[in-house]
Amino acid sequence: MTDHATPNEAAKTTRTIGVVMAERVYAGLVVDHVLQGEIQTYPAGPAPKDATEDDALVELPTGALVEEICKLVASVVKGVEGTLDAVGIALPGLLKNGVVEEAPNLPQLKGAHMQELVAADLAKHGISAPVNILNDADGVAAGLASRHGKLDHMIRVWTLGTGIGYGRYPFAEGVWEGGHSVVSLDDRERFCGCGGRGHLEGIMGHRAMRLRFLDLEPEEVFAAANTRHGDPRCVEFKHLWHKALAAATATSIHQAGPGKFFLTGFNVRFVDLNLLKDYLHQMVKMSPIQSYSIEIVEDDHATRVIGAAIAAEQAAAR
Repeated sequence: MTDHATPNEAAKTTRTIGVVMAERVYAGLVVDHVLQGEIQTYPAGPAPKDATEDDALVELPTGALVEEICKLVASVVKGVEGTLDAVGIALPGLLKNGVVEEAPNLPQLKGAHMQELVAADLAKHGISAPVNILNDADGVAAGLASRHGKLDHMIRVWTLGTGIGYGRYPFAEGVWEGGHSVVSLDDRERFCGCGGRGHLEGIMGHRAMRLRFLDLEPEEVFAAANTRHGDPRCVEFKHLWHKALAAATATSIHQAGPGKFFLTGFNVRFVDLNLLKDYLHQMVKMSPIQSYSIEIVEDDHATRVIGAAIAAEQAAAR
């Protein structure tokens, strides 16, 4: 006799919305961890080639930003509103229980009860699905875990951009502001946007590099370091940059164990993987924790949207 699954036993199709707040807002419908259709964007239209020059969201008041997010969600979910399982919103900042406690790159959000605000505004559009707010780097980690078939593994990701993000999957309670890891005791290292001394972001962040080299753009610094007779100042900084990332990664390995690390973001173009691995090998000497690996992956909005959606799905199931 052939066994047949009952409707309750059959795998349920999950429909979630992933929203990513970066230089712009990106939203997409994710069905069973696969993006459906096109990602929609606010503001619409092409973004500047240099993402660091796009400040479309910086001066938008919190209320107006929430309204635009909800309009985007309503547009993406049109036609399947009643079957939506959850909405995940990934944004940069220190988050706790749906509240933005700190957001250096979007300062107007500091103190905003984003989970409540978005849920209330979505209700006006007839959408009652639960809302989950998460750090953008954690969204990247979840998206990469899904795309690389590692949803049953721990992975970590460094996002190298205007700031430095640290994401972890599976999710765990904690602050996890890895970009603010202290990697230098030099009193002169004061370039982090939070004002802290010796932070990873104060060395590697795009904004911090611009402050450090007022006469050169980051691209010019690394270009000068990579010439046959490199500019000594730029060569020295290239090594500091890689040592800083190795130090923060080594700290994570020593605290949470080895595993897979992904590097992504628009400034992975500066990474010399061999140099990074050499410094990391110098810092991680205990043989039981040397089974780590590092991989550079392309940064794209689809991965981030999928990650935000997966996070929301898992939060709703807890």
